[in-house]
Amino acid sequence: MTNEHVLAVCRSNWEYRGVDDASVREMLAELTAHLEDAAAAGRTPQDVVGQDVKAFAASWARARMPLHRRVLRMAALVPLVVGTLLLMSHLVHWTTVVDIDAGRLAFWLSIGTVTVVLELRRGTLGFGKGWIVALVVGLPVLFLTQKLAGEETLFLLPLWGTALLTLPGIAYLVAERRRRAPRPVAS
Repeated sequence: MTNEHVLAVCRSNWEYRGVDDASVREMLAELTAHLEDAAAAGRTPQDVVGQDVKAFAASWARARMPLHRRVLRMAALVPLVVGTLLLMSHLVHWTTVVDIDAGRLAFWLSIGTVTVVLELRRGTLGFGKGWIVALVVGLPVLFLTQKLAGEETLFLLPLWGTALLTLPGIAYLVAERRRRAPRPVAS
């Protein structure tokens, strides 16, 4: 693993986590200095960051980004993801209402809870680990809930309710994009 690879992984992780650009530049400069000092001393990048570069980047990002900002980010993005999946359900079934039963509700709540806890502690799960969480956590909860509560519809979620669910995440993403947009330099 090269210094450039370590820096690229860290930059990607920090940007994903919403660390502001000035902090990312500062953190990259500091990490570059540590990596160069280690190379001069005959040490490898793994000696500086450890074997798991993503875990290193995640722990450093957590130190830079306060818990309330991480919680706000997850509170905005989780409804966005759920709303997007429900919108796809509306489209696939070509209907303006989706029936929500206890099993489906428990499935999404369990996956959401585990994902939020893991993302706040460790960092992004990625696509593959997300599927593992769905299979290991979500499906057993779904089957158990359907066995205990049945498949009776709890409520109908209209299309406008699904769209409303996505609004906090959309607002958060727009605010993040504006915050990260480069500002023109006045001369």
